[in-house]
Amino acid sequence: MIVRAPFFGGNWKMNHGPTEARRFVESFAELHRTAEDRTVVFFPPALSLAEFREAASGRPDLLLGVQDIYWEKQGAFTGAVSAPLAKDAGAQFVLAGHSERRHVFGDSDEDVARKVGAIAGEGLVPVLCVGELLDERERGEADAVVRRQMEIGLSELDREAIASAIVAYEPVWAIGTGRTARSEDASAVHRLAREILSGLVGNAAARSIPIIYGGSVKPNNIEDLLSAEEVDGVLVGGASLDPEAFAQICGAGSGSGQH
Repeated sequence: MIVRAPFFGGNWKMNHGPTEARRFVESFAELHRTAEDRTVVFFPPALSLAEFREAASGRPDLLLGVQDIYWEKQGAFTGAVSAPLAKDAGAQFVLAGHSERRHVFGDSDEDVARKVGAIAGEGLVPVLCVGELLDERERGEADAVVRRQMEIGLSELDREAIASAIVAYEPVWAIGTGRTARSEDASAVHRLAREILSGLVGNAAARSIPIIYGGSVKPNNIEDLLSAEEVDGVLVGGASLDPEAFAQICGAGSGSGQH
């Protein structure tokens, strides 16, 4: 049996500026004890990265990520963050292809692939987000959408880099809506994602790649989600803004391992 340590990601989106980020870390650190059997990563807004890093300096288990990057290393790209800038700020993980980047800001599959390539090229861990819209699911296209987004999204990586990535399945219809995919639905798509990874890197390497779930994750559904087959962790939005709620989530599934 392959054991993959549960991954807990908190995506703050456009919330918690530097002042609130410090307050959050102070509260969360008291509520969540260091645990070696899990990975806890925060994705604050870019303007809060430095404050978060300083506030969490005594808690090396609280890791740092950024929400998005542009694929160029530097240049005249006003408002953008590059992978080298993210690394210099102390980030270890980067989201790519989050549904809001795709459907609000217009990132194409090819844009996401360039971002994933830039992230891995800088030695950071890409968290490739994939998932279908509600109408795509209702038309029976969920599997095809996830397959396309994964195959294109990982297309600029070699086998070794893919094996070091993370895949996040986030059904768009479940993000911020209060609706959560049933555990069996999440498992079905996660099994598909594992199959796709196996085709790209082989079965052995694919078994070690975390596949996490995102979409209205809350303290009252986290245990059910973590117990689902092939669900290796969660990417949390709204509930990660509350230190108490996120501490409850990050404390779930202790010692359960994965599948």
